[in-house]
Amino acid sequence: MARKKMQGAEIVIEALKEQGVTEIFGYPGGAVLPLYDAIFKQNQIRHILVRQEGGAVHAAEGYARSTGKPGVVLVTSGPGATNAVTGLT
Repeated sequence: MARKKMQGAEIVIEALKEQGVTEIFGYPGGAVLPLYDAIFKQNQIRHILVRQEGGAVHAAEGYARSTGKPGVVLVTSGPGATNAVTGLT
């Protein structure tokens, strides 16, 4: 049986599914648009749009603490990553 050729973003999303991820908290930007495309082509992982990248980190941490599941954040490079760092504890 031939394997389907997958793009890098699809591989990342499949790996997250294998780890039991069902939600991703994030704020889109140019560097991560391929990942967003892969998220919206499937229906097992739900994206939760936040207002700011640091808020995504706080939401993912609260989610992980309350559910015991991985808390995943997806933000863009540059200022998005810098803003996300402010949410780390």
